[in-house]
Amino acid sequence: MKCLEVAAEGGAYRAWLAEVERPVPRSDEVLVRVEASGLNRADLDQIAGHYPPPPGEPEILGLELSGTVVETGERVCALIAGGAHAEYAAVPAGQVFPAPKALALADAAAIPEAFLTAYLNLAIEGGLAQGEKALLHAGASGVGLAAIQTAKLLGASVAATTRSAAKLVAIREAGADLSIDTASGPFAAVIEGAWGRDAVNVILDPVGADTLAGDLRVLARQGRVVFLSTMSGARAELDVGLLLAKRGRLIGSTLRSRPREEKARIITRFREEALPGFDSGALRVSIDARFPAGRAAEAFSRMRANLNVGKILIDWS
Repeated sequence: MKCLEVAAEGGAYRAWLAEVERPVPRSDEVLVRVEASGLNRADLDQIAGHYPPPPGEPEILGLELSGTVVETGERVCALIAGGAHAEYAAVPAGQVFPAPKALALADAAAIPEAFLTAYLNLAIEGGLAQGEKALLHAGASGVGLAAIQTAKLLGASVAATTRSAAKLVAIREAGADLSIDTASGPFAAVIEGAWGRDAVNVILDPVGADTLAGDLRVLARQGRVVFLSTMSGARAELDVGLLLAKRGRLIGSTLRSRPREEKARIITRFREEALPGFDSGALRVSIDARFPAGRAAEAFSRMRANLNVGKILIDWS
């Protein structure tokens, strides 16, 4: 089978299709013929040598896919720890879920990483409840747009940020009550002007150092800040006194490194509580661009330049 191999060259990428052995599924896995795979910033980190797959997982790039189970023909989506950017993937059975009937199969590749990350960190880690308020940074990313919709599905009011005024429309269309351009001024001031002080119950933050102080400023009593990444840096000054006064919680969260059994439990809950939203119309995928596998270098460069609004997909059909 063919799989993607990618190398960074200066400020761009070189990608090529390599011929490798088709994976042989283990007893707890199924073999999936990949229809489409989704790009994630974790792919860029892995190419740079900063984010290797967990021990025992494939070295091939790619964390999410849609396709058909070879043995049964079932249309599925899957979250995996490596191996999605290929014609075939061996997927843990507990990490497969049905592709929504309302979506084209290729479009369903935009679901697993974005919506499972959003659901895990809002509903499970953050405990977001109906009537609460959520703040979502990097709101025009694949995860950000999924998180806006997921927070609304959970019954919350949503503020979302972006560094680009051009991306505000996508944030509003996804359902955000407040759309904030951080290049125009501090997000905390906008939130306080609209919602008052100490108003936000759950914050999803992939930015890190640059947003921590503002997060604590707007955090409600007993609020939760869930950190997903460190795009602006991993080290920041923390006002411990303010955190104590608000009885706040800072939560670090990753998905890829969790054991397969834990991922299976998360996916089971997601299937029951969120997945039906795609067929009802409450949730929709946000697709920025599609590239055939032979043009994958353009896809990776587009993500690196932060040009995408929503998911970038690789077509394997």
